[in-house]
Amino acid sequence: MNDIKIRIENLTYSYGDKVALRDVTMDIPANAITVVFGPAGGGKTTLLRLINRLNDLIEGTRMSGRVLLDGKDIYAPGTDVIDLRRRVGMVFALPLPLPGTIRENVEYGPRLAGIRDPARLEEIVVRSLTQAALWDEVKDRLDTPASALSGGQQQRLCLARSLALEPEVLLLDEPTSGLDPISTGRIEETLFELKQRYTIVLVPHSIQQAARVADYAAFFLMGELVEWQPGDLLFTNPRDRRTEDYITGRFG
Repeated sequence: MNDIKIRIENLTYSYGDKVALRDVTMDIPANAITVVFGPAGGGKTTLLRLINRLNDLIEGTRMSGRVLLDGKDIYAPGTDVIDLRRRVGMVFALPLPLPGTIRENVEYGPRLAGIRDPARLEEIVVRSLTQAALWDEVKDRLDTPASALSGGQQQRLCLARSLALEPEVLLLDEPTSGLDPISTGRIEETLFELKQRYTIVLVPHSIQQAARVADYAAFFLMGELVEWQPGDLLFTNPRDRRTEDYITGRFG
């Protein structure tokens, strides 16, 4: 098994009286795709948001347990949250390009980080769009509005925007949910390339996608981690009856 990039220990998280995650313990290996799947309301998106502390400003929440990145508790006092979010990028289900051009979208993060050298910025734009499998489609129109791109292209642009900062971890929350099969296929192919350099945690939009891309898979049901296994084992020989019922379509 790959080295462990993220370790989640006894994680419980509540929004007011609603328990979103209940005593979750699992490992996320480096340079692999870990798929987190299950019915709506299972806690999948909450888990992703906790891994880069996007829930910090939500009032009335409670958390216990630990989230470790390279062995360090990301909720420890003194943690640099801005640096954490640079190391752990997130792409949401709905593509939201920034106002401005394709180039400006990709350059936004690096410019915020203080990069001003035109040659360096150009290299980041080319690398990020290439890694997101978008370069060939947009290289002749980098200075046109990002809003003119198709839905699938906008989603890959959002992925490129995350990759521009060279994160160590990519959190992807149903990044292909609104896309056609061709765009979905392109993003899945991109993920296989990206895992050579990054650790990927993916909430898939379907069981079929989960089975196609998972190196490791975690099945969540009503806030509980039912089981976690290498993907080929979980989808062919699940240990828990609830997992089997879900992946064979008996419920959900």
